[in-house]
Amino acid sequence: AGPGPAAVAGPGSVRVAMPSAVRTLCLAALLGALGAGGTELTLELPDSAQRCFHQELESGVKFTLDYQVISGGHYDVDCYVEDPNGKTIYQETKKQYDSFSHHTEAKGVYTFCFSNEFSTFSHKIVYFDFQVGDEPPILPDMNNRVTALTQLESACVTIHEMLKAVIDSQTHYRLREAQDRSRAEELNGRVSYWSVGETLILFVVSIGQVMLLKSFFTEKRPSSGGAGT
Repeated sequence: AGPGPAAVAGPGSVRVAMPSAVRTLCLAALLGALGAGGTELTLELPDSAQRCFHQELESGVKFTLDYQVISGGHYDVDCYVEDPNGKTIYQETKKQYDSFSHHTEAKGVYTFCFSNEFSTFSHKIVYFDFQVGDEPPILPDMNNRVTALTQLESACVTIHEMLKAVIDSQTHYRLREAQDRSRAEELNGRVSYWSVGETLILFVVSIGQVMLLKSFFTEKRPSSGGAGT
């Protein structure tokens, strides 16, 4: 018989070699967590413009739309979702961020639009994540099992959930970092313009003061008198 899965590593410590099937299972769970997700896009929305996206869905399917305005104006945008029959199932105006979930009732093309038509000079940068359907289980026949999960399977499920939370947190902090950077650049631009304006004002005031002081000490010669006798 070959060596067992366990081997003694040293006094008071035991190293257990994970079986190849379980290693494959955990690796699949990790890759599933990293690869899970829907369509993520970042788009530029000009002033007085609207951008629409279309997705064909089956009936009885769940979809989720998350969006957030990263930069531009007051960080707000209009958003609405229509079903294949033209019925508006979601509509919000001047929102900075929001999330919408819906189970489809009819098969066809669903449309969701972002509108910046209320703004006449502010361009917006909008991020959105569109996910369709529920995430499949990471373990085969996980929903139909009658026996409890093993310790290693439970650990794989726990790692999978933690990785999903990490991915969501990274996305959230990337969006916050992009939004804060946009605000910082906008503030830096305003400070730069204000500094240039103050410099010009000081320059003009300095020249005016010099001219005024010079006029105080300039000798004014009297005009010549009448012709002598």
